[in-house]
Amino acid sequence: LSILHKSHSRFIIVFQKAIERAPPDESLAVRVLNLIDSITFSLFQYTTRGLFECDKLTYTAQVTFQILLMTKEINTVELDFLLRYPAQTRVTSPVEFLSNHSWGGIKALSSMEEFRNLDRDIEGSAKRWKKFVESECPEKEKFPQEWKNKSALQRLCIMRAIRPDRMTYAVRDFVEEKLGSKYVVGRSLDFATTFEESGPATPVFFILSPGVDPLKDVEKQGKKLGYTFNNRNFHNVSLGQGQEVVAEQALDLAAKEGHWVILQNIHLVAKWLSSLEKKLEQHSEGSHQDFRVFISAEPAPSPDSHIIPQGILENSIKITNEAPTGMHANLHKALDNFNQDTLEMCTRENEFKSILFALCYFHAVVAERRKFGPQGWNRSYPFNTGDLTISVNVLYNYLDASSKVPYDDLRYLFGEIMYGGHITDDWDRRLCKTYLEEFIKPEMLEGELLLAPGFPLPGNMDYNGYHQYIDDALPPESPYLYGLHPNAEIGFLTQTSEKLFRIVLELQPWDNSVGEGGGACRETVKALLEEMLEKLMDEFNIAELMAKVEERTPYVVVAFQECERMNTLTNEIKRSLKELDLGLKGELTMTGDMENLQNALFLDMVPESWIKKAYPSTASLGTWFADLLTRIKELEAWTGDFSLPSTVWLAGFFNPQSFLTAIMQSTARKNEWPLDKMTLQCDVMKKNREDFASPPREGAYVHGLFMEGARWDAQTGIITDARLKELTPAMPVIFIKAIPADKQDIRSMYPCPVYKTRQRGPTYVWTFNLKTRENPSKWVLAGVALLLQI
Repeated sequence: LSILHKSHSRFIIVFQKAIERAPPDESLAVRVLNLIDSITFSLFQYTTRGLFECDKLTYTAQVTFQILLMTKEINTVELDFLLRYPAQTRVTSPVEFLSNHSWGGIKALSSMEEFRNLDRDIEGSAKRWKKFVESECPEKEKFPQEWKNKSALQRLCIMRAIRPDRMTYAVRDFVEEKLGSKYVVGRSLDFATTFEESGPATPVFFILSPGVDPLKDVEKQGKKLGYTFNNRNFHNVSLGQGQEVVAEQALDLAAKEGHWVILQNIHLVAKWLSSLEKKLEQHSEGSHQDFRVFISAEPAPSPDSHIIPQGILENSIKITNEAPTGMHANLHKALDNFNQDTLEMCTRENEFKSILFALCYFHAVVAERRKFGPQGWNRSYPFNTGDLTISVNVLYNYLDASSKVPYDDLRYLFGEIMYGGHITDDWDRRLCKTYLEEFIKPEMLEGELLLAPGFPLPGNMDYNGYHQYIDDALPPESPYLYGLHPNAEIGFLTQTSEKLFRIVLELQPWDNSVGEGGGACRETVKALLEEMLEKLMDEFNIAELMAKVEERTPYVVVAFQECERMNTLTNEIKRSLKELDLGLKGELTMTGDMENLQNALFLDMVPESWIKKAYPSTASLGTWFADLLTRIKELEAWTGDFSLPSTVWLAGFFNPQSFLTAIMQSTARKNEWPLDKMTLQCDVMKKNREDFASPPREGAYVHGLFMEGARWDAQTGIITDARLKELTPAMPVIFIKAIPADKQDIRSMYPCPVYKTRQRGPTYVWTFNLKTRENPSKWVLAGVALLLQI
């Protein structure tokens, strides 16, 4: 207890609650030990993940579920549904306010005793349920009919099916109800209090958040206690090339003399971290009482790329300060970098102030847009206040030196150098450039510029006036402030909830070798493994297929390549499943790879060894495997006689680019045109997939694309605003043909990127030009893209 208390004092209430609730007829010691055991397991899992993918709410939820399982307040089957969401597939929702995916969840719930007739009730009282589902904060409302009398966890299960986007809020309310509000209030820790818990053997580890500098707190505390650079008892080492030796010398001196050492950005020196771990261990005993170490590192983007040694993490007090959230806080924070003197330093006051405020808004937008995930930015960038302050200095120098405002030059410097210097993706560069074109232009001086709907650029004010203007005029937080559609928030919240449940599921102490969980895990995996092996078809016989073909056209070559890739994937799936089967029967020794495969199957995740040989996908294992079987069927149909299908399922390819290139190659050969002077033209058809009986004479009809950020209006044949809660509407069939590049019409067109999955970024496939009546910049800011799978 005392060991746990030392590093996680704020969870001590967990044990007190367990002791209060332990039934009198059971040995209290066993009860508490079981509970501590499961929570220690979670702590261990949590720490080895590097704490980096796991926020406070996720971890607190995990601990809450553990307590409630121990005290038998919740049912394992219901918790399992909440975490896995095993929705039935291929069901059609009978009510328009629930998607098929939501209805699949309702049907799966209705098969459980406690939720019998839930599906019937929703259909029978559609009006009441519609009102509930469409309310702004359904987690605060009472459920219709007798469902309001269900337990808190059962209500969470229903909410998971009908409003996945509200689950982070619903889980927060659940934790508050069960453990008390102090576990969900996100207040920042007082550093002085945390410092008291540190010691020569307990470093303080700062996990860096974008836009937050935690080391100011250390300097402030140091000053108070007499540790400063001037007193030569405060050493600050920023790690990077060649700084390891400096850091080691500083640690040796500080341990002997009782100084403080700050080691910044240790994630940049991966190879040296094991030496650092040994060094900290060595100084943890026998050092001067006043010796202190403060470490900072950026979070790893994923658990696999996490490199901080476990020893450093386990012995440290870990602190993370989240950056301010929301446009309101970010805009105030951007403006806080300046003062009245800044506003008065330029002779061309009007231009300088207008562009400075627009830059502050731009800075707040690009920093906060990160929260919308890939629809916000394809990749995450460390934009910081330095980018903003340097841009303002550049602005001052340029305005001082020229008689006209050089808008183009300024936009180029800000968009390509100051902020653009961070950007590595061409589509993100286009987005950054578009924001600047919208915010910094001659109209800004005529009082006609809107930074967001309902938020005009303010006129000439003093410094406090600008802060007041933000408070008075900035509309409430919504995706509109970023140029995005409200659906972007629903998508972002849904993905945040999915991530929360995935991590809690992985943190469950269901080790397959222990207790009841072990048997259940083995049985589940065995059943799944047998079902998969039974459903997998034989591999494609390439030699036999080749013998059938008279001429190897570009399309035939693509078909062969796809068959070969499919064989590689299905062979790996069969090999690994058969090997695991022998391991489970005891005929082979279980290896690390086999255990990883078993865990992945149990957690409904696609195993790592399959991912390496497969196409990008964000689906869970069940959906992924069903999709794989559909892809094999499509390939079998195509290789039956090698004639092009009437409409081609573009998402069914490992490499959709190869098929699109084959369209150009076929046309180039037929017309004897040079391939490098050609491009693809896309015409969105008005007919559905079923209406096409044969392929076109040139090119191909493709289906299976979805649009995110907007929708296609089939009547008018243009991009238009999305409907609320319709996140990824399906596109009609698209006719793709190759034309000479100089013949393409790019007027009133939005160059729309096509990606394989919602992760975007590296899954880029092609650019389709789509017709638009509105300015294409609107769709750029809204993050509009076509996706091959959702």
